[in-house]
Amino acid sequence: MTDVRSQRSRGITQLAEALVEAERIVRSAPHVDDERDLAEGLDYLAGLVKVAVGSAWAGDPADPHFARPSTPWTKMGLDNPDTLYFAAQITGEAEYVVTGTRGTCADLVFQALGGSHAGSTAPASHLAFDDRDFPVAADGSFELRFGPPRADAGPGYLTLAPDSSRLLVRQTFSDWTTERPGTLRVQRTDRIGMPSPPVTLETIESRYARAGGILLGYVRTFLEFVELFYLDQPANTMYAPKSTPGGLTSQFSSAGHYDLREDQALVVTVPASQMPYQGMQLGSRWYVSLDYANHQTSLTTEQAHADPDGNIRFVVSHRDPGLANWLETTGHDKGYLQIRWQRVDRPLTEADGPTTEVMAFADLPERLPFHREQRVTPEQWSRRIAARQAAVADRMLS
Repeated sequence: MTDVRSQRSRGITQLAEALVEAERIVRSAPHVDDERDLAEGLDYLAGLVKVAVGSAWAGDPADPHFARPSTPWTKMGLDNPDTLYFAAQITGEAEYVVTGTRGTCADLVFQALGGSHAGSTAPASHLAFDDRDFPVAADGSFELRFGPPRADAGPGYLTLAPDSSRLLVRQTFSDWTTERPGTLRVQRTDRIGMPSPPVTLETIESRYARAGGILLGYVRTFLEFVELFYLDQPANTMYAPKSTPGGLTSQFSSAGHYDLREDQALVVTVPASQMPYQGMQLGSRWYVSLDYANHQTSLTTEQAHADPDGNIRFVVSHRDPGLANWLETTGHDKGYLQIRWQRVDRPLTEADGPTTEVMAFADLPERLPFHREQRVTPEQWSRRIAARQAAVADRMLS
């Protein structure tokens, strides 16, 4: 009989090799200039390791469940501070039922993806829709079915592409303090009531190997993504609103990158939207959100101060200007800018989007329109941060 204790795990070896390669990619990233950049990169890598291992172990499409890929501790893909992300592994060859409650979030979006990040390319979007496209009962409950083509498919049945591999759900919040998450459950219909098979050595080996592939895919994809969609324009500018890359038909975005000295401020002016959700955030050069619980690095329309002329003027700077719409760079001279509009009911145009202006930090009182109306005291600012900390902590329990 073979002594299994003496066998070397090829899957673990593959994961270890992937981790070493991922560290090399992080250390050689073009934006690593100092120790802080590297420390943040290695912290980012730790989050990706958690996600990769979690995805591999939750990756059985015969026994799916929703996992949280992006959290304050596992960030990726310029995660939206206003969104709870849920992902389940599926296959286009089986039928699944998703039940839940709507909650009171500003936007609830479902997306079926094909492929993976393992090849350093983003997955393909096969389905993308929000809760306006399916029945929701008076008590907020709903049921959706996903699966292969069916001649007898009725309302609430969505046809999956043959290569479908992932179901992603986003709950986005405009008011962190009053809006509440809903609930979600996914089951494969032909497995309901059946026990899962016992674990095998082959299964575990494949999970370790899969985790390594996921890890490298994430590291490579997101570093390449910013070159295509953020760094192809001058610093301190943002492009006009356009449909968000990735197949989200009811979401528009405007993005760019900033490069500011200590004595400068970037003013981003955008009309306060009447859409259910509009939010702006800053991101680090690792293409993840900055600390949004302990610092004001993002604002929704509900959270921001709108000026009497109907515009929101965000002030991006290193130093505190004493203004309600200050977005903190948290010491990052360079980073990413993003505005999202969700649940849109029409195409957005340049008139809906932002304009940008760099000015001397000292000139803000004279040059920023409605400067006086936006002033906040240190005590008011402290209360704003305390409210963010409490809201994020409460949301993460969901």
